[in-house]
Amino acid sequence: MASISNLQPRHAPARIAQAAANKPLMSGDALVLEGVTRAFGALRAVDEVSLNVAAGQKYAVLGSNGAGKTTLFNAITGDFPPTAGRILFFGEDITTLQPYERIRKGLRRTYQSSLLFKELSVRDNLFLAVRGVGNGRFSFWRAGATHASQVATDDILQRVRLDHLKHELVGNLAHGQQRQLEIGMALAGAPRLILFDEPAAGLSPVERRELVALLRGLPAHMSFVLIEHDLDIALRVVERVTVMHNGRVLRHGTPDEIENDAQVQAIYMGSKH
Repeated sequence: MASISNLQPRHAPARIAQAAANKPLMSGDALVLEGVTRAFGALRAVDEVSLNVAAGQKYAVLGSNGAGKTTLFNAITGDFPPTAGRILFFGEDITTLQPYERIRKGLRRTYQSSLLFKELSVRDNLFLAVRGVGNGRFSFWRAGATHASQVATDDILQRVRLDHLKHELVGNLAHGQQRQLEIGMALAGAPRLILFDEPAAGLSPVERRELVALLRGLPAHMSFVLIEHDLDIALRVVERVTVMHNGRVLRHGTPDEIENDAQVQAIYMGSKH
């Protein structure tokens, strides 16, 4: 079995910055984190995390509650920018960019709690998402039936398997269907990378199977990073995994390596599953 990196040692910030400056950027990298840290006072919720996500790669970040996964996502999206380290998105340093600037560059994210307009229809929610990231989003003219934004909305409806519910109010949807809609909204505007924050939370077994099919059906060129407590889902839909513990990287590896790693089993699974 291929070796997996051990718990990362601490490095001085200056050494990390120097290493980052000297390291050539791989042209195939969609996302690169170099020594990313997010501190809240004396607490380091994310502590010198480094990882690479290749263009088109499906990636998972695993760990128990409090491991720092969501804070890491917040650092990547700019909701809580890193206090140290560097974030590269397709070769561009986005460490200090505002969240809306990252969205315009093709970065998307879903959240643990639904952020939907529940008094609007499924299609209206998707249409607003498409218009919000497209040209002419501030126009007062109504988009006609053949407008690119209308066509894109219908394409996403079919991709996330909600076309039959397009006129249904979102508040009437089952929890799993709302999760599907959130993924559809993240697909608006042809994103280059999506961060999925626990998309399987609260789903039934049937809804989980639907989620797996949806994630596997995403375009091959599109990268995603998945936070998920359900290892059976995460390890079935990704090619590479990072396990976090207490804000730091514990392991990098393939799904098979992570599933069979004794330390990961002891900390997160109790035993091999």
